Amino acid sequence: MVDKPCVFCEIIRGEHPAHVVLDEPEAMAFLDARPLFKGHTLLVPREHHETLVDLPEEQVGPLFAQARRLAGVMETELGAAGSFVAANNRISQSVPHLHVHVVPRNRKDGLKGFFWPRHKYESDEEAAKFAARLRAALG
Repeated sequence: MVDKPCVFCEIIRGEHPAHVVLDEPEAMAFLDARPLFKGHTLLVPREHHETLVDLPEEQVGPLFAQARRLAGVMETELGAAGSFVAANNRISQSVPHLHVHVVPRNRKDGLKGFFWPRHKYESDEEAAKFAARLRAALG
């Protein structure tokens, strides 16, 4: 079976049209074709990595430095009150190439927190057990 071509890699190589916002040695950013709001930008590493976990550690800082810059211009250039910065890892990832969403936000813009229902812990003890499991796994 032949793997489906990566549209983000095609954009990086100039083979697929996109409205480029940022073009740096480590990353590229372009407008989302299906934006939540005008200015919704996708930031991608130039190298193909499917998820944040796959991204080499030395590339995390440079990528998120660019995300920080984009979050800033959402306010200074678009007049947004703030921004939403997020990345999906596999689940809800429409293109299997790491991409960070940088979305301009304003109060009462219609988005309600995250886009999915919240699930509370049954008790403080259950929350403590989850925290302990994660701490242990991190070493």
